[in-house]
Amino acid sequence: MQPLLIYNTLTHSKELFKPINEGHVGMYVCGPTVYGDAHLGHARPAITFDILFRYLQHIGYKVRYVRNITDVGHLEHDADDGEDKIAKKARLEQLEPMEVAQFYTNRYHDAMDRLGVMRPSIEPHASGHIIEQIELVQKILDAGFAYVSDGSVYFDVQKFHQQFKCYGKLSGRVIEEMLSTTRQLDGQEEKRNTADFALWKKAAPEHIMRWNSPWSVGFPGWHTECTAMGTKYLGETFDIHGGGLDLVFPHHESEIAQQTAITGHGPCRYWMHCNMITIGGQKMGKSLGNFITLDEFFNGSHKDKDGNEMLLQAYSPMTIRFFILQAHYRGTVDFSNEALIAAEKGYTRLMQASKLISKLAPSQQSSVDISGLRQKCYDAINDDLNTPILISHLFEVAKVVNSVADRKATLTSDDINELNDIMNIFAFQILGLRDETSIDNSNVIDGLMQIILDIRSTAKANKDWTTSDLIRDKLSALGITVKDGKEGASYSL
Repeated sequence: MQPLLIYNTLTHSKELFKPINEGHVGMYVCGPTVYGDAHLGHARPAITFDILFRYLQHIGYKVRYVRNITDVGHLEHDADDGEDKIAKKARLEQLEPMEVAQFYTNRYHDAMDRLGVMRPSIEPHASGHIIEQIELVQKILDAGFAYVSDGSVYFDVQKFHQQFKCYGKLSGRVIEEMLSTTRQLDGQEEKRNTADFALWKKAAPEHIMRWNSPWSVGFPGWHTECTAMGTKYLGETFDIHGGGLDLVFPHHESEIAQQTAITGHGPCRYWMHCNMITIGGQKMGKSLGNFITLDEFFNGSHKDKDGNEMLLQAYSPMTIRFFILQAHYRGTVDFSNEALIAAEKGYTRLMQASKLISKLAPSQQSSVDISGLRQKCYDAINDDLNTPILISHLFEVAKVVNSVADRKATLTSDDINELNDIMNIFAFQILGLRDETSIDNSNVIDGLMQIILDIRSTAKANKDWTTSDLIRDKLSALGITVKDGKEGASYSL
């Protein structure tokens, strides 16, 4: 196995990755809340953990990758009050909530497929695990770290912290400051402290999505689902829990508290978080109304709230993927057309070099030393998935390939094969790029034939029968039949 270092948000340091069970990795990543089309902000965690999934498999691990679908329990503003995001969408569009969830789940899958994101091993839905969530809430109640209030169940953060002294460790928040905050939120009077979070919510009469429970007819809290499903499919302790940086608090902090309350420890060994996509320095998100959907990127059309066109052109899925991979997953990425156009050029340059490799003529000797390139690529990806450095090494490959193609350098057949292997392993298998720059040969043939027929048509118009007949005869010798008709000439192979 390669020595992989990953940054653990919990310890704020890079650590050597060592799975709980040798040769096997359990990984849970928070998936989308499916009430709208996926945007660029959704693409980043999906691509980040796709890279990790691909690389862990590449170096020999058997990986169980669980990424959930949130289709219930995620209220507006990530809070414990307000309306369920999916139920609100269903009400506005006069649809069943599960109809909304299914529609946007399908749309999410389509967008991720186009981005080259591999499907997870298991993709559980929150609505399909209500029983497990009710059982989890009961265990936390039995352990004494939750209380029932008017049919809702809340996690007692103060009591939990008094015993375990760990609430706020992941996010760096000071629990004493959270507990001393004056209660100001409407509908929060049933909580003992504003820092307490809902494990189960009693449904209001107008709430569409509801299930029977020992405490009320209601629905699970947002944080409950991931603890229940992570435990079900990966056990009480698994290797990696991932998600976006915006989930550190309250979502992941609450997950740690829930699991610790019933087992005495958190759910995983390594917490990994990717940073956000920003527009003008502000987080891209549905709640802020400043997002651009992936379909809009692919189509090249999006207008801001003032009606101004935000996109200068359409951007292919691989351009979007390459754009995201050009930055380290823990750094911010700020959207701009200039950055995307630059990414498109860089991606095209790599793809062109990858096609050139097979056309290089080998020499007896290499004038370029490429002996350390493969290891440099491994060193980059092993250093906390440093995709920008890895891409810089792939550009070194492209530079060598172009030099040989221009006869400014030479490579032996073994070195040509080595460069081909490096490109296949790191650009295609690990980074998950695919070549979208290949030209459709049928379109090329049609285009060339139309040019030839236009030249012949001009010759006929000028009564240049010699040239006209020569073109027809030469094409016929190649097995191409030219047919003259009222609408002009056509061809068949």
